Amino acid sequence: MTERNWDKEMAKIDKQLESVSDAQLFPGKAGAAAPQRAAVAVDRASTRTWPAIVRLVLSCALGVGVLFWPYANRCGTGLAGYLGVVSVVVVSGVWSAVWTWRHRTGAAHVLSVMLIIWGLVLVSADVLPRSGYAKEKLPWSCTVGH
Repeated sequence: MTERNWDKEMAKIDKQLESVSDAQLFPGKAGAAAPQRAAVAVDRASTRTWPAIVRLVLSCALGVGVLFWPYANRCGTGLAGYLGVVSVVVVSGVWSAVWTWRHRTGAAHVLSVMLIIWGLVLVSADVLPRSGYAKEKLPWSCTVGH
């Protein structure tokens, strides 16, 4: 078995790499033809981001508005209605996150993800104590003595 001098082998490879240009080492994507790339560029230029922003504003308004919930939400149908609205906050956050992702609006997408987290926090604040997670278990339904 012959011993290879790896330092010499690597030096040869380095010389070969130095003689090759970056364009030859890293060629562009060969999958898309020029007309396809032009069509994608036109499509991106004509895409409007304002519908995604409108969705986000509506979702954020709902997320803030749920803080001012005017009805009793300790138990029963009031709790069910509140949890339904908070679930809509989460769903609208996902809805706006999908649209902001598609329209490449980074800051709006971060706000959408924060809205999803906010909705999950609101749901958790009411569901976890009723599921036995907390020391004191809260009731789901209203009773006469409550």
